[in-house]
Amino acid sequence: MKLIRFAFLICACGASANLFADDWQTALAKMPLATSTTELNRDNCVPLLLNSFQSNGVVKALIFMPGATDEIYFFRRAHAQLANANASLADAIVALTNQTYIQADFRPPLLILHTTEDSLDVIADEKNKSTAEKLRQRTVSEKISLNDADWDGVHEAVGKFLSVGLRPREGSPDSWHFYRHSFVANGVTQWELLETLALAGKTTFSVHWLTVDFEPDRREGQPPKLEKFPAR
Repeated sequence: MKLIRFAFLICACGASANLFADDWQTALAKMPLATSTTELNRDNCVPLLLNSFQSNGVVKALIFMPGATDEIYFFRRAHAQLANANASLADAIVALTNQTYIQADFRPPLLILHTTEDSLDVIADEKNKSTAEKLRQRTVSEKISLNDADWDGVHEAVGKFLSVGLRPREGSPDSWHFYRHSFVANGVTQWELLETLALAGKTTFSVHWLTVDFEPDRREGQPPKLEKFPAR
């Protein structure tokens, strides 16, 4: 009986490994770019990647952190050539990470585009454990996509999908130092959506009974060395 149970355990573990063998590149390779192009640049990169993202069982969100958008819009040095005009979303991200300072990091189920100046570990203070647990169990029902959205735009797009209120409120000067948000999320839990907001806006958050309060993330990373300005 023990041998049979042991054999069953090995088979079960093998099946589980096969279930999760798919990675983010395999999942995104099935998603064609929404518009054919042979170059990623400051005019098309962010909207093209966000619009190309589709629902899947591996990657639930694609997030541009402030370091990545700085490379694209501020330093103007994020240019990547694609091998052909029929590239996939995976091809585009691989080209971007191979040819620019932008890096990709998969923290299941979140795919994060960032640079060395970004902090990838979200700081979340669970002041109310019961509320935090409920947020982890509740799934957001729709796809959410934001491109260069300020905090008021985040409120409008996200607030109705959360069972807690977001703070600061809309129009509050407390949000003036938040970075603008660029991400797409599909199938995330409410907790994962909060993590997505924190990564995209370079913020931390604390969970209370009825609200989640966001504050600027004061951690400073080392930005990629700027050799000349503008880069191109």
